[in-house]
Amino acid sequence: MPARKPLREYLVPFLDFCEVQKGLADNTQRNYRNYLRVFFAWLSKHGHERLTPHQLTAEHVWDYRLYLARKHKSPTGRYLTKRSQNFYLTALRAFLEFLAERDIDTLPSSKVKLAKQKADETISFLDPREVNAIVQLPDVTKPEGLRDRAIIETLFSSGMRISELISLDIDQLSPLRRAAPNADKTYEIPIIGKGKRPRTIFISPRAANSIRAYLAERRDDEKALFTNTRSKNPQTKRLSPRYIQHMIPKYARLAGLAKKVTPHTLRHSYATDLLSRGADLRSVQELLGHKNVATTQMYTHVTNKRLREIHEKFHSTEAS
Repeated sequence: MPARKPLREYLVPFLDFCEVQKGLADNTQRNYRNYLRVFFAWLSKHGHERLTPHQLTAEHVWDYRLYLARKHKSPTGRYLTKRSQNFYLTALRAFLEFLAERDIDTLPSSKVKLAKQKADETISFLDPREVNAIVQLPDVTKPEGLRDRAIIETLFSSGMRISELISLDIDQLSPLRRAAPNADKTYEIPIIGKGKRPRTIFISPRAANSIRAYLAERRDDEKALFTNTRSKNPQTKRLSPRYIQHMIPKYARLAGLAKKVTPHTLRHSYATDLLSRGADLRSVQELLGHKNVATTQMYTHVTNKRLREIHEKFHSTEAS
C-alpha cells in the first residue's frame, strides 16, 4: 500500500518491531537506531527530509553509500572502513525489510548492496602466544588490573560478545565461585545471548582463577560481574562497552602488537583456535551462538590458510 508519511516516522515502529517480534538484543536495537539516524540526517541535509517510502530510489541509496565511503567519519574522527560501512547499510536493509513486511511500498532491500571486502579483511585474530602477551600486562596489584585480566581471559576462554560479557552477573558464576580452584576444571555457564537465545559458555581453569582473584578484592554488593570502580552513580556501576573497547586495544599496543585488536578480535581468536585444533564447524557454531552456520564458515578461510602455511613451512617437498 502507498505510504505518505516520511521515512523517518517509521523509525520508532521499526525499533518496536525489532524488540517485540524479532527479539533483537538491546545493543543491536541501539546500533540500528544510531545507524538509521545517520541516514535520516543525510536525507535532511540533501533536501529529502519528507521523503516517503515509495519515493526512495536506488539512486538515493547509491549516493548515501558514496557519502559513507567518502565523507562520514566515526566518533573517533576516522573514515569508515568497508566493514563499518556495511553496519550502516545492514541497518537500512533491515528497515526496508520491515516496511515490506508491513506491505508498505518501498525500495526492495535487495537494492542495498554491501561494500565488498576481501576475505582476509573480514577477520583479524591473535594466536595464543599473542593473547598471553596481552593477558600479562594488567597490573594485578590493583583491583582494576585484576578486573582487566579477568575480562581478557574470559573473552578468549568463552568467545563471548562484548554485550554478553558486560551483562554477566555474579550470581551466574555460582558454580565457579562455590568450587575450590581446580587446574583441570572447566565451568559451564548458561547465558542469554544475541537474539535472546540461551546458550552455554565455558570458562577455562585459568580464566576461572582470574575471575576468583578479581572477586576476592571486590568490596561492594553490586550484582554486575564487571564494574566501573570510578563511578559514583549506582545506576552506572556496570562496566560499559566503551571501556572495554578502549581497554583491549590499549593493552595490545603495550604488548607491541602491530595489528588492530578489538574485543571482537578475541572472539575471532577463540573460534580460529578451536577450528585450527580440529573442532568441527557445527560445534563452533553452537559455542559462538551463531544462528546460521554460514556465519561460522567465514573462519574456514582463515584456518585453511593457516594450514597451508604450516604445510609449506614444515612439510618436505622431496622424499628422503
